[in-house]
Amino acid sequence: MIKTIKAAGSAAVLAAGLSVSFNAAAAETTLIVGTWLPPTAPQNAVVWPTWAKWVEEATEGRVEVKIEYDVGHPKTYFQLVEDGVIDAGFSYHGYVPGRFKLPIAAEQPGMGVNAEAASVALWRVHDKYFAEAGEYEGLEVLGLFTHGPGQIMTTFPVDNLGDLKGKKIRIGGGVQAAIGERMEITPVSAPATKVYEMMQQGVIDGAFLPVGEQKSLRLAEVTKDLNMIPGGMYLGTFSMFINPYFLEDLDPKDAEAIRSVSGEKLSALAGQAWEQGDIDGLAFAREKGVNVVEHDASSAFVQQFKQLTEGMDQAWIDSVSDRGVDAAAALEEMRTIAREYEAQK
Repeated sequence: MIKTIKAAGSAAVLAAGLSVSFNAAAAETTLIVGTWLPPTAPQNAVVWPTWAKWVEEATEGRVEVKIEYDVGHPKTYFQLVEDGVIDAGFSYHGYVPGRFKLPIAAEQPGMGVNAEAASVALWRVHDKYFAEAGEYEGLEVLGLFTHGPGQIMTTFPVDNLGDLKGKKIRIGGGVQAAIGERMEITPVSAPATKVYEMMQQGVIDGAFLPVGEQKSLRLAEVTKDLNMIPGGMYLGTFSMFINPYFLEDLDPKDAEAIRSVSGEKLSALAGQAWEQGDIDGLAFAREKGVNVVEHDASSAFVQQFKQLTEGMDQAWIDSVSDRGVDAAAALEEMRTIAREYEAQK
């Protein structure tokens, strides 16, 4: 039986969205995945369509996946899935401050790896240390990932971090907020999808975002300078999740089939896709004439950033003291896993 949307009033919104489905004629159940990024974003161009194919194959066509766009503000997706408005979705942890403290470990400066390595490390550490803390109560986690290294994109030249003081910079929450506070910027909270318009209209002077957004959100058209620190200033963490009651309603073999193509496998896929997005985004920025400044690890700019962010590890450890987790061990193990994984690749 085709699964229907549970919440009244949401059907019209979902019907208006674009969708991707696989082998719909043979499917017994439709799994609706909500997304808030445009079709060009790695999550929608690569991750969800690939996972949808995996789900179809693993369930022998009994479950199809439909991708629905613009279901709501990204911070609402956790609640939308909990309430059954959509069956699955993803969001950025920083959009819901206070609820998701543990995955912020992967956002801390100093990881120094690409998105795939960081995503795999985050999944493994979540599975070992974080899962029992209950931060995802009401949801089942399908995967965890990070976007690529967060960098500084502005409408004005930046020669040193002092040039950012007082400037209106878009931040997405999480570790970005702490970095912005230390830089003494004027923080502006907004979804990434609003940055183009805000930069174009002069509402903000810049943004902290991964380089992939230069292409996927066309920010190269409104960015003048792009300052890049090796390993980035931070990594942004996301979770992909599903309503547990949706899985309970399935034949157990199909629920397990979906789990079998999720977890670390899905996390690695997402990290790969976002990493490739950064490669494409950097090329696009150069093509559009953005002044790209790639700072050397030994440069004064990078040393200034390292000094600015001293103590942030301990601040995160202190912030999760109520979670009953050995946070210091988890952070150390996460970085070890990430670096070893990247070295092996």
